[in-house]
Amino acid sequence: MASPGDPPSAAALAAQAPPLAERPLGQAPTELWALGLVMAAAPCSAREAKQILLAAAERARITAAQAAEAMVAGSLGLPVPGRVQRALHRAVQAARTPLPHGAFRGVGILPSRLRTEEVLSRLRGCQARLAAAPTDPGTLRAMDDVAYTLCVLMGRPTTHEAVLAAERHLVAQE
Repeated sequence: MASPGDPPSAAALAAQAPPLAERPLGQAPTELWALGLVMAAAPCSAREAKQILLAAAERARITAAQAAEAMVAGSLGLPVPGRVQRALHRAVQAARTPLPHGAFRGVGILPSRLRTEEVLSRLRGCQARLAAAPTDPGTLRAMDDVAYTLCVLMGRPTTHEAVLAAERHLVAQE
C-alpha cells in the first residue's frame, strides 16, 4: 500500500489525464514526434505541421492521434496502412503546393541576400536536426522560430512558399 508521501503510480496519473480527444494536438509523445517529422519533411512551422496532421487524419477518416501513431510507426520501419500513408503524403504535398499566382502579394522590398542566406541556412539546419531527433523540444522551438522568421522576411503565408521565394531571391541576386 502506498503512503501519502509516495509519488502517484502511472495508472493513477493516466486516470487523471484528460482523454486524448480533449487534449490539444502535440501533447502526447507520439504526437510530438509526428509533428517534428512533419516539420522536418515539409519544412514548416509547428502550426502548419498540426494543420497537415489534422488534414491527413481527416482524409484517412481517423483521429489525429492515430495519424501521428501511423507516422511514427512508418518512421520506425513498421507497416502503415495504405490509406493512411496516402493521406499523410497528400497532406504534405498540399502544404507544399503554392497558392495560385496573384492570390497572395508578397513584400515590396526584399531582404538582403546575406540575411536571406542566413535564415534559409538556419531553417535547413533545423530541418536536418529534426529529421534526426523529431521530439527535441529545443529544435522544435528553433524550427518554429526560423519558419516564422522566413515567412515574415519573405512576406509569404506558408513556410514552403517562403523557402521557394528565398531560393528564387538568392538565384536572382547572382
